[in-house]
Amino acid sequence: MRTLSRLALLPLLLIATQTQSATAPEPKVTPVSVQALPDYPGKEVMILTVEYPPGGAGPVHRHDAHGFVYVLEGTIVMGVEGGGKEVTLTPGQSFHEGPEDIHTVGRNASQDKPAKFVVFLLKDQNKPPVLPPK
Repeated sequence: MRTLSRLALLPLLLIATQTQSATAPEPKVTPVSVQALPDYPGKEVMILTVEYPPGGAGPVHRHDAHGFVYVLEGTIVMGVEGGGKEVTLTPGQSFHEGPEDIHTVGRNASQDKPAKFVVFLLKDQNKPPVLPPK
């Protein structure tokens, strides 16, 4: 597994979180692993954990990947541009965003309790995990 060398791309994700609103506390993003998929040349899976502090939120962004969110703790609100209403997710629930989606809403639903979730990204190798909106 090439976890350490591939995780060098994560500073982009951390920089992206700094562009969010000054009023929302920044999420903590922790790399878990990156694994190439030999059966799917040029593709890899990246796994991250994200922790939103109370009142925390992430920036508007896109992934150019299939992103799957699985909530571990707390309650989060997610939404994508043109995707209808925002959804509120609790532990055990999931959310998907596609390669063309712009992730416009990602926040902790609570002002006094933290939230934590896992993100699985199915993406092209050598592409950053987080990109600015188009």
